[in-house]
Amino acid sequence: MSTVSLRKDHALIEKVLKSMWSTLPLLKSGKSIPEPILNQVIDFSINFTDVCHHGKEENSLFPELEKKGMPRNTGPIAVMLMEHEVTRKIAARMDASSKTYLKSGDATQLITDMQEYINHVVQHLWKENNRLFEMAEMALRNDVEQVNKSLNDVESTKLKEIGKTREEYERFAEELAKQFPPEE
Repeated sequence: MSTVSLRKDHALIEKVLKSMWSTLPLLKSGKSIPEPILNQVIDFSINFTDVCHHGKEENSLFPELEKKGMPRNTGPIAVMLMEHEVTRKIAARMDASSKTYLKSGDATQLITDMQEYINHVVQHLWKENNRLFEMAEMALRNDVEQVNKSLNDVESTKLKEIGKTREEYERFAEELAKQFPPEE
């Protein structure tokens, strides 16, 4: 499958989103989220989700789909690119509101931004998993090896730029899930 590494990213992102969702009642009740944890959540949201994962889609998957005739400026790719931009904007707001929260203790805007971020990304991942990736599997079925290599190369490059490893982000997601178990 040509989307296996992207689906693996989605599982990791969803794990972090579920833990983020579990922090919301704590913030709403006035309990605090430790600064190192909050900073790691923001780092994951900006660097792993956007720089690394969206980078893999924008620099590898989408160009491969374009080669197969899927237009970039209309249809699924255009929608995904627009949603990636929305994700970036919400993550930037969440970053700013987390700094305000850490200085003032007022979580109001952080709660709003986190809820918006989680809801947006969950819907976005669903569209990719159930629509875009299904189309990609069909369109790229004869190019699986090349697409997988390209995705892995982009991931390596992006993680190197960030100065992190995939394993570090996976460990973070595990630790976060232990500290803030997802509500079932």
